Amino acid sequence: MKDTVLFVDDEINVLNSMKRLFMDSDVRIMTAMNAFEAMDILKNNNISVIVSDNRMPEMTGIEFLQKAKDISPETVRIIMTAYADLHAAIDAINKGAVYKFITKPWNDNDLKGTVLNAVNHYKVVLSFKRADEPTLLSLAQTIELKDPYTKGHCDRVANYAVKMAEALGLSKEDQKYIKYGGWLHDCGKIGVPESILNHNGPLSPEQMEIVRNHSRWGANVARLAQLPEAVINIVLYHHERYDGKGYPLGLKSADIPIEARIVTVADTYDALTSDRPYRNKISHEKAIEFLISFKGQFFDPEIVDIFIKLLTEKSFKTS
Repeated sequence: MKDTVLFVDDEINVLNSMKRLFMDSDVRIMTAMNAFEAMDILKNNNISVIVSDNRMPEMTGIEFLQKAKDISPETVRIIMTAYADLHAAIDAINKGAVYKFITKPWNDNDLKGTVLNAVNHYKVVLSFKRADEPTLLSLAQTIELKDPYTKGHCDRVANYAVKMAEALGLSKEDQKYIKYGGWLHDCGKIGVPESILNHNGPLSPEQMEIVRNHSRWGANVARLAQLPEAVINIVLYHHERYDGKGYPLGLKSADIPIEARIVTVADTYDALTSDRPYRNKISHEKAIEFLISFKGQFFDPEIVDIFIKLLTEKSFKTS
């Protein structure tokens, strides 16, 4: 069954343009000319993505999408705005009512790419909600296909993280959620274009900002899927730094949940010892030197010490 995208706009020519744009896509298009008609459609159909104009009579698009969130929480919501409405659109994104915004006049390729990425986002949320362990790992591996340099990364990170959690005396349940978080820590990269993920060289500030958003996007997916808080924490906070200079929130030391501090060390070690488009891998010894050099800055010192001790044990696999 095809995924369904609902376009809502009070201008019939806009709706007809959307139908033409997606004629060759593997999605079903439905349209509505006002918010009330759209809510009836939403109540009676499984809608993957809603794209709504903002300036409509009787109810703005942002108001409509807030109501749509209550009717179908998993449906991905996108607002189309004129530049004058950007502040309102950004506010709606920050409040969780909207996934992304598209400005008018739109670029056909950008709009189409955004909508199809949103369809994938919806599929991931539904998969998470009904997932068992093999499905979660499979999903993480599917996301890795966007960036071939990270093949096997999520599984290795999860393995390292669980070993550290065990050494720290965390419960079996905590270890399980840390494994899931290790698998899924980069799930937000589903919203990052492959051209950026596989860019050979330094990223522009704009491209870097898109990459940095992956932790928020991934956490939103995990929340919608009602995954455990520890998993959400890992996805959201694995790029925070122990000295408070990380992102997305600039949390510091013990304010960063311990599960995220663990995965940060595992993620960094595996990234350093793997080839990436922008640099070659470094040796195990050099990676250890890096972790030690940045104890107390990037990393929790206790967790680094535990990880290094584990790496000396013959039973600890690093591949």
